[in-house]
Amino acid sequence: MKRRIGVRLAVIAATVVVSAVLFLPSTPWYQSMPDWWKRWLPSQGVTLGLDLLGGMHVVLAVEAEKAVEGAIDRTLATLPGSMATQQLSGVTAERVGPFELALLYPSDEAKDTLTAFMDDGYPMLYNVDRVAPAEGRPGRLIYRVREGDQARIKDSAITQALETIRNRVDQFGVAEPLIQRQAANEILVQLPGIKEPQRALELIGKTAQLEFKLVSEESPAWSKLPARVPPSQEEAIAKETAAQLAPDEELLYERIVDPETGEARKAPYILKRTAVLTGDLLTDARVTIGQFNESQVSITFNSMGAELFKKATTEHVKKRLAIVLDNTVYSAPVIQEPISGGRAQITGNFTTQEANDLAIVLRAGALPAPVRIIQNVTVGPTLGHDSIEAGVKAALLGAALVLLFMAVYYRLAGVIADLALILNIVLLVGALAAFNATLTLPGIAGIILTIGMAVDSNVLIFERIREELRQQRPVRLAIDAGYEKAFVTIIDSHVTTLITAVVLFLLGTGPIKGFAVTLSLGVTINLFSSIVGTRVIFDWIGGRRKLETLSI
Repeated sequence: MKRRIGVRLAVIAATVVVSAVLFLPSTPWYQSMPDWWKRWLPSQGVTLGLDLLGGMHVVLAVEAEKAVEGAIDRTLATLPGSMATQQLSGVTAERVGPFELALLYPSDEAKDTLTAFMDDGYPMLYNVDRVAPAEGRPGRLIYRVREGDQARIKDSAITQALETIRNRVDQFGVAEPLIQRQAANEILVQLPGIKEPQRALELIGKTAQLEFKLVSEESPAWSKLPARVPPSQEEAIAKETAAQLAPDEELLYERIVDPETGEARKAPYILKRTAVLTGDLLTDARVTIGQFNESQVSITFNSMGAELFKKATTEHVKKRLAIVLDNTVYSAPVIQEPISGGRAQITGNFTTQEANDLAIVLRAGALPAPVRIIQNVTVGPTLGHDSIEAGVKAALLGAALVLLFMAVYYRLAGVIADLALILNIVLLVGALAAFNATLTLPGIAGIILTIGMAVDSNVLIFERIREELRQQRPVRLAIDAGYEKAFVTIIDSHVTTLITAVVLFLLGTGPIKGFAVTLSLGVTINLFSSIVGTRVIFDWIGGRRKLETLSI
């Protein structure tokens, strides 16, 4: 009997020690501990959630329709080459709507071949209208993206945007971010402890569509462009130039900031609309230092990108190739010689931080569709500190009242239950640290609720023992009967509460999950502390001397 008591006491002592060790990284004095000791401890403990630590709460809406438009654009880009292989001469393609394109064909004979070609090669599109060719006018077939494919592309765009944002945030270095999809096309982003909210917001929402486009210096409008324009004249320059641009040309700007005065100017460029290379062929992007000690971003292409980049630089030696990110020109160097090896540099007036952010979004990939911010809430650290203080005070007050009530009402047995309550709290904080849980204000509420529930099992057991004692049964038999008869009821109440906590965790969002985690861990640990923890103390007391009475 004594040996079994010793084993149970050893198990309880071991769990207390392990819980204390796991919780050490969550304490303020962890950083002052010697390095040799830290090597044996976990590197991360309980982290604080957004409502306690402060940070950002952002809801983004993904403009998924743009992804469908992008699918149409990619189809328009591939159609000429595909039709050339099928000897479909005289056929041209153009966009006629956000989800539609038109094919212009010269004769009825070409229509049948063209229809079969589209049905086989582009099943995503279906024919919605046809205009027969007439004298001096080509025939016209209108194709639209199928409804099912529209839904698939939109859903894929939102999922891809979610993963892209997650990759960017991970590289930004935020501890325990919450990034999840909500509603039909919304993404929730919570960044606890963020110290640069505006920088993080720009990093998350940047589309990051990298393109390499040729500068159209032969355009009639090129010689008339001013070298620099203030931002206020940008619209006027665009209107003056629009009439002189060819259909395959566009006007974009490079933003230049004077390092001494801080004055921003823009350098206009006329570029070919079709990119010779895009950023989806990148494999790496990292910050490097140029020969004049300036920050730049070095990029590396995959094998296909390297081949296309070499081909483009070979065919356009002595021409300017603009590096464009989100419709902004970053640089437009002259191609001096063919560039092989699949490497290039993006230069500009970067600070080290700007270059690092650009490298992050290029490594994480471009967003498949633009996103817009529909909610942006910043929680200050002061508010979070006040929440922590209020939560700690509530927990201490609740624990003190429960301890006092049990000691007064159940006397010695109540003190034993209080020891089990303390054991419960110690094991709970250790378990939270072991799971690297994020503690939120609802999570603190779950801990406070657990404190109240921690003595429920003991109340059931003690009342059963008192009933047995009233029937004049010996103390040892009364204790055994009390634990035996209350066991099923205790299991039933804890299992039903645990089921509720599991459902909250599976279906709830961030703060609700925090409540569910603390509640489920507290309920599970409560079973151990109330059934094993208190019973071993009664057995230990009974093993030392014969119990004639019990203070209960």
